[in-house]
Amino acid sequence: MTPEGWAKDDIRKGLERNNISYFMPVQHGFGRRGVDFYVTLAPSGKALLIEAKRPDGKGKLTQVQKNCLAANTAAGGISVVATCWADVESAIQEASEAISNVLIP
Repeated sequence: MTPEGWAKDDIRKGLERNNISYFMPVQHGFGRRGVDFYVTLAPSGKALLIEAKRPDGKGKLTQVQKNCLAANTAAGGISVVATCWADVESAIQEASEAISNVLIP
């Protein structure tokens, strides 16, 4: 398995352990370029896109991936570039705290 494959596997296992439903679009020539993320909803109900990258820092986002993540964030979603499940968990927690701070005076 590749280093990015290990990252994807760890993220998938974390999603499944936490009973978080997800999907990964498969292009096969018909999908939109750059959309190869884990796609799910955060506990807050916001769209959550997770792009897995290898933990050694050698995996770089393509411009298409950057644009897709930026569009999700601009629409109020949560976008995460993660090397492991802990990165995803941290992003969900930060987003939940930010929402709580806005909703609770």
